[in-house]
Amino acid sequence: MEPGSTESPGGRGAERYRFGAVVVDVPAHELSRDGELRPLEPKAFAVLVELLRHHGELLTRDQLLDAVWGHRHVTPGVLTRAIAQVRAALGDETQAPRFIQTQHALGYRFIAPLEPDAPEPDLLPAPAPMPAPPPAGASQRGAPAARLGRRSADRWRHWRWAVASAAALALAWLVLAQMRTAPAPAEASVAVLPFDALGGSADDKAYAEGLAREMLAALAGVDGLRVAAWRPREALAAGGGPVDVGRQLGVAAVLEANLRREQGRLRVTAQLSDTQTGFTLWSGNFDREPERVFDVQAEIAAEVARVLVGPLPDAGEGLRRRLAPTRDLAAFEQYLGGLRLLQAGAGEAAKQRFEQALVRDERFARAQAGICRAELWRFEGHRDASAFESARLACLRAANMDGTLGSVQLALGDLYRAAGDAPRAREHYQRAQADASVLAQALAGEAKLAAAAGDQAAALELFGQALQASPDDAHLHADLGFQRYLSGDLAGAIEALGRASELRPDNPHVWSTLGSLLAAAGRNEEAIVALERSLAIEPLEAVLNNLGTLRLQAGDGKGAALHYRQAVQLNPNNPELWGNLADVLAASGAPGDEAREAYGEAARRMGEFLAMKPDDAKAQALLAWYLCNLGDYEAARRALARADAIDQQQAEVALLAAQVFASTGELEAARTRIDAARSAGMAEVRINTNLFLQRAGLVPATPAQG
Repeated sequence: MEPGSTESPGGRGAERYRFGAVVVDVPAHELSRDGELRPLEPKAFAVLVELLRHHGELLTRDQLLDAVWGHRHVTPGVLTRAIAQVRAALGDETQAPRFIQTQHALGYRFIAPLEPDAPEPDLLPAPAPMPAPPPAGASQRGAPAARLGRRSADRWRHWRWAVASAAALALAWLVLAQMRTAPAPAEASVAVLPFDALGGSADDKAYAEGLAREMLAALAGVDGLRVAAWRPREALAAGGGPVDVGRQLGVAAVLEANLRREQGRLRVTAQLSDTQTGFTLWSGNFDREPERVFDVQAEIAAEVARVLVGPLPDAGEGLRRRLAPTRDLAAFEQYLGGLRLLQAGAGEAAKQRFEQALVRDERFARAQAGICRAELWRFEGHRDASAFESARLACLRAANMDGTLGSVQLALGDLYRAAGDAPRAREHYQRAQADASVLAQALAGEAKLAAAAGDQAAALELFGQALQASPDDAHLHADLGFQRYLSGDLAGAIEALGRASELRPDNPHVWSTLGSLLAAAGRNEEAIVALERSLAIEPLEAVLNNLGTLRLQAGDGKGAALHYRQAVQLNPNNPELWGNLADVLAASGAPGDEAREAYGEAARRMGEFLAMKPDDAKAQALLAWYLCNLGDYEAARRALARADAIDQQQAEVALLAAQVFASTGELEAARTRIDAARSAGMAEVRINTNLFLQRAGLVPATPAQG
C-alpha cells in the first residue's frame, strides 16, 4: 500500500490520498482543497487517481488513455483537457508544477509527497446515553404520557426524515436533469463563424472577417482543442443555426460574434453555443475603445478555451500574445486590407498596404509574410524575375520576427516551391497545416508541389482535401483550374474557373484567367465577354494581352499591337508581353529593328525568370521562340528540349515548337508538332489563325483586316 493512502482490507474500498492541503477520497469521488470540495469531471478524476496509484512513476499518454478511456474513439486532446482540469482543481501550474509534472511528448508523473491520512472526524453526533430504568416499585404515574410523548417524537423524527429524503430526491432529480440537458461537449472542438459587422461598410466587413480569422488561428493553438478550418458564411449549412453548423462541421461548439464601430466605441457581442442542443454555453458583451480590440479578442478566446478545455495553464497569456499581432490598430487594419486585396488578386496594391502596416510597426511579422506572398504572386503570375529577391528577403524577415506563425510558414512554403526546392517547401507547408486559418492554402501548396513533380493524382487528391476544408474559396477553385490546365484538362480548368467567377464575381483576375482559358479552347466570343468583365473592374495587362491575341486571331494586327503596347506599359517586367508585341510587329512588317528589339527584351527578361524557375515548360518554349527570332538557333533548340523534358502544358509547348521549326524551314517537324498540339487539346482556331504557321504554308492563310 502506498504511503499516504489508506485501503480497506478487501482492496481499495476506503482508498484516500492526502498531499499538502488536498485530500482525494476515491470511493466518494471527492477532491477537497483547504477543506473545500473542488468539482472535477469523472474522467479528470479518474486520471488523477491513476497518477496517484502510480505515485512517482511516469505514465505515458497511451497508458493513461488506455486506463481511463480504453483508448477508443478519443483523441489525445481529451487527456490534455483532463490534465488541465486536474491542475486547476489542485491549484497547480504547468511551468512550476508542485503535483503533476509533464514529461514533454511522453506523459505525466505525480511528484508531490503523499502524507499519512488521518481519519476524518465523524460527521454524526455520538448517541446519547440510555436513561436508567426507574427504580423498582416506583410510581408508574405519567408513564402513559411519557409513552405518548415518545410516540409523538418518533412520528416527528420520521416526518423530518421523510421531508429530508424527499428534498434530497428532488435535488438529485434536478441535478440529473441538468446533467441530461446541460450542453457538455464530449470532445473539445469548435468552429469560429465569420463575424458580422452590423451596419458597416466593406472595410468594416473585412475588419470583422479578419478578426474572426485571427480568433480561429489563436484557438487552434490551444492544447486539447480541435478547431474547424475556416468556412465563409455562404459555405455553411442552409439552416445556419449552431446545430446545423455542428452537424456539417463535426464540432461540439460554435462561436459567433457581431461588432459595431460607432461614436468612437467598439461594441462586440459574442456567443458560444453547444451544437447538440443549441444551448448557450457562454455569452459576453463588450463596449470598449477601438484600440482595445485585441484585449476583447483575448477575453473571448480565453472564455471559449475555459468552457471547452478548462482553465488554461498560463491563464490565457499565450492567447493574448497570439491575438495581439501588433499593438497599433492602424497597422492591423492596413494588414487586413492587404489580405483582402491579396485574396482579390491585387498583389501590388496588397503589398502597399502591408508596407504601410510595417511603417507603423516594424516588427509586424504577418505583414512581412504578406509582402513575401504578394511578391511571389508577381513573380509567378507575371514571370517578373525582379520580384523573387524581394519575396525572399520579406520571407526571411518574417521568419526572424516570428517563425511559429502559420501565415509565415505558408509564405516560406510558397517561397521554396517557387524556387524549386520541393523538400523544404513541403516541410513548411506541413507546419502551416497545424494552423487552421491557413490549412486549405497549405494543402493547395502541397498540391502544387505534387503537380510540379508530375503526380497529378496526388495533386488532385490534395486539392480535394483543400476544398473540403474551404469549399467556397474562389482562389482554391482558380488554382485547381490552373493545375488542370497545366495537366491538359482544359474543360476541367474552365469548369473550375467558372466556379471561381461565381464565388468572386468582383475579382478581375478570375475573369481574366477564365477568358484566357476560353480563348485557348477556341470559344472566342465567350472569352471576349469574360475579358471585358475583367477590364470593367480593373485594367490588367493580362486582359489587354489576351484581347490583343484575340484581335490578332481575327486578323486585326493594328488593334492587336495597340493592346500589346498598353499591356507592356502597365507591366514592362513581363517577358511574355514583350514577346507578343514582337510577334505582331514582326507579322505586320514593322520598320527597322523594332521587332528584334522587342524579341531581345523578351528573351532577356525570360532568361532572368527561368534562372530562378527553370521548371516552367511554357516559359522555356517561349524563350526558344524568342531566341529563334534573334537567330540563336542552337540556344533555341536547347530551350525547346528543356521544355519537352518538363512534360507540362504540352499543347502550348507543341504549338511554340511548331513555330520554331516552321521558321527554320523544318516543315515536317513542324507538322509533327502541330499534330501533337491537336492531340494535347489545342483549339483548332489557335492553330489555324497562327500567322507564322500560315506564312510557312502549314495552315490556310486568312485575309488581314487592317
